[in-house]
Amino acid sequence: MTTLHLPVQPPVRPMLAKSVASVPAQSVTGAGPAWVYEPKWDGFRAIVYRDGDEVRIDSRNGKPMDRYFPDVVAAVREALPERCVVDGEIVIARAPDGGAAHLDFDLLSQRIHPAASRVTMLAETTPAALVVFDVLALGDDPLMDRPLSERVAALDGLGLSGPLVFATPRTQDAAVAEGWFDSFEGAGLDGVVAKPADGAYAPNKRAMLKIKHSRTADVVLAGYRLHKTSTEQAPLVGSLLLGLWDEDGPEPRLQFVGVAASFSAARRAELVEELAPLVVEPGTPAAEEHPWHGWTDPAGAEAGDRLPGAQSRWSAGKDLSFTPLRAERVLEVGYDHMENSRFRHTAQFKRWRPDRDPGSCTYEQLDEPVGYDLATLLPGAPTAR
Repeated sequence: MTTLHLPVQPPVRPMLAKSVASVPAQSVTGAGPAWVYEPKWDGFRAIVYRDGDEVRIDSRNGKPMDRYFPDVVAAVREALPERCVVDGEIVIARAPDGGAAHLDFDLLSQRIHPAASRVTMLAETTPAALVVFDVLALGDDPLMDRPLSERVAALDGLGLSGPLVFATPRTQDAAVAEGWFDSFEGAGLDGVVAKPADGAYAPNKRAMLKIKHSRTADVVLAGYRLHKTSTEQAPLVGSLLLGLWDEDGPEPRLQFVGVAASFSAARRAELVEELAPLVVEPGTPAAEEHPWHGWTDPAGAEAGDRLPGAQSRWSAGKDLSFTPLRAERVLEVGYDHMENSRFRHTAQFKRWRPDRDPGSCTYEQLDEPVGYDLATLLPGAPTAR
């Protein structure tokens, strides 16, 4: 790989955040830190290095991503200073049917593809944008050890206002940040970040705070996958497969919406025994009647069904088989937000709900975020349709 002549050298692991329940207030006595608040973008974290025409984009794990985002590479050459290192997020906006624009993580994920021709096509049809929220080096000056307030001033001096490279909005007013938390979710953002104004950049350390939405939903249990350490002699449940009934169509369909997977080893063993009476045996009439019996058939996805086991660029080569269960048990799970028709992140098991009828577990129970047009935050950014 080409050597970059920069005062900050790759790989730099990005600064991380720890979760808190609410937006921290500014200290009125000066005893606590002064906070800088930013929207929490839902995209691919990116450390971007530019040295003249050479551009490197690293993921949060230090893996180069520039081959997947030639449009962002070109935008960096156009918008960023000749020699710099910045921290930001790569996002893609979508405005379905001419509606309000919002972030679309599914479209973004399609960029991680082995075929250069497909990446090129997607870069042309669904261009990505870079939202910058920190400057780690500028020219010959390393900035990581300087307080955030100085790095923010450097960022403001870059004049990043689109259409493909933007500086993130920020505020030091906690009331404004709380308003962002409530309203920006409608644009696909998933919370608010608070950073100490006097803090240095701390790679791979949880030196920031993140405030994310917390909701619950009652979902249908319709299967499970075994844990990677499971054996025939000592089976362990790895993840519970969750569904919600979609009533938008001639017949209700149980859509796969995600998994719950955080259990102790002892609990994983208990779940195997607990769920044994619900297991649907292959080749039986019950197997044919299971709502996900056609999970290996690509036609299901083409028909708009979400089925567990659908292959993707993330799951290629993985064993996605599962143990089907009679869809009779309901559980309550915690989640932060939805991405289209599924949970964006792994859900958290809360409790069993024996009082709930599985047929009543529909999408109607889910909170709908307030509509907000992403174009207000990223004016001029291209949007997919």
